[in-house]
Amino acid sequence: MTDSDEKTASLIAAVWQRNRALVEDRIALLARAAAAAEAGMLMDDLRQEACGAAHKLAGSLGMYGFDEGTRIARELEVLLGESAPDATRLGYLAAALRKAILPTG
Repeated sequence: MTDSDEKTASLIAAVWQRNRALVEDRIALLARAAAAAEAGMLMDDLRQEACGAAHKLAGSLGMYGFDEGTRIARELEVLLGESAPDATRLGYLAAALRKAILPTG
């Protein structure tokens, strides 16, 4: 690894540490939306807010090296864009995203 590569990796790691709490909040929002959907109580405002969180995660996770997280977040965004998303699939994807990004959390 070159000195430049090491500096880039170090900067990305620092940005990740600054933004990790925000990513965790967005993942928690997706989990709340999934739980609400599974209970048959996913209101439109929560669905739209979760869709926005999924969109933001899909756009940013790849920068931190979480390519699988980006893929899952995109799928969540599409699913949440539906007026009545599949609750089971939503729950599965929310859990998969948490595991892909925060494996110990």
